[in-house]
Amino acid sequence: MNLLDRIGGWGDNHHPRWLDIVRFSLGIFLFWKGIMFVQHRDDLMALINTKRDLAVLSMALFQFIVFAHLLGGLFIALGLLTRLAILVNIPILLGAIFFFHTPTGLFSAHSVMWQSVTVLCLLVFFLVEGSGPWSIDGHWRRHPEEVA
Repeated sequence: MNLLDRIGGWGDNHHPRWLDIVRFSLGIFLFWKGIMFVQHRDDLMALINTKRDLAVLSMALFQFIVFAHLLGGLFIALGLLTRLAILVNIPILLGAIFFFHTPTGLFSAHSVMWQSVTVLCLLVFFLVEGSGPWSIDGHWRRHPEEVA
């Protein structure tokens, strides 16, 4: 048994129920941010186009960000393929922190920066911790015969 299996097993056995509420809230928040990006498409496109290297891929990057936040947020909230949804969202948050918030200063009082750092920390935490018992993944772990 490798280290990742032992960490996952420990997380499954020692997962407090209130963490499922935090995971659900994180998923709803990411889903809401995806909706906000769709509603303010021009603002996000303008932000992406401020970086010359990203301007060529602006539409593809926009679609990836929106898709990852909408679908990933929904999956995280439901606890469905949670680790995969988190892995898709982590690069977006890293990009938001290091590419778009750096000019404002890493430790400034800019609320969007702290929001991004908090969400990134929660994503990394749930990447290790897993989805918990109140999730579709947890149900599938308890009832493997239903998956097949």
